[in-house]
Amino acid sequence: MDALFPFLTTSHLILAMLVALISGLVKGVVGFAMPLVLISGLTFFIAPEYALAGLILPTLVSNMMQSLRQGPTAAWQSIKLFRVFLIAGGITLVIAAQLVRVVPDDVLKLVIGIPVIFFAVLQLTGYQFHLAKRTMIIEASAGGFAGVMGGMSGVWGPPTVAYLTALNTPKYDQMRIQGVIYGLGSAALAGAHIGSGVLRAETWPFSAALILPAALGMWIGGKVMDQIDQQLFRRATLFVLLVAGANLVRRALF
Repeated sequence: MDALFPFLTTSHLILAMLVALISGLVKGVVGFAMPLVLISGLTFFIAPEYALAGLILPTLVSNMMQSLRQGPTAAWQSIKLFRVFLIAGGITLVIAAQLVRVVPDDVLKLVIGIPVIFFAVLQLTGYQFHLAKRTMIIEASAGGFAGVMGGMSGVWGPPTVAYLTALNTPKYDQMRIQGVIYGLGSAALAGAHIGSGVLRAETWPFSAALILPAALGMWIGGKVMDQIDQQLFRRATLFVLLVAGANLVRRALF
């Protein structure tokens, strides 16, 4: 065990797999938050750099599963529909990944967490924030911001979900679009962190070991998601956003 994971004990590996299972369950229900759950759970017992490496491969595989759940044709339509978001996010993700060891971690958590809390609270209390139409500037800005967050922390779900929710995207469309966006983002993240040195010979076997429990959790969560209606799905999504944002702010301040 030590030969494969020199930075991890057997008990910590079991805990890491449990965290991956829970992260997959949450993602299966609302379509996102796997990196948030993984990075939050793993950093309780391993260093942040190893936690970031650990989330890369299960996130990549689970997002590919999510994007293809309704078939490759539907996934390709989502790519064409959100190409501006994807291009802007891909560019900023690769650039930001190289700064992962420069920007203070606490600053990054606050930058993500505070806007997410604000958006989720407004929506949950009845304020209906909607984008009447998609524009190239708004979409490029949202994609660029999500890319920066993803490159530096492995977490790009909250800004992406906030944008899709503001567009009032239907449940199954939102799940597929998130899968496409996160899947391509995950591939870019993996490549970027091979370059940054986060994903390397010492860390990739650990990341690979988390794929199966994450996929199992996602399969279970998907069965739950099939049983809930659009309004419940929206409120569940916003609640997870709120919890995720609050957790980021808590970790930054305390």
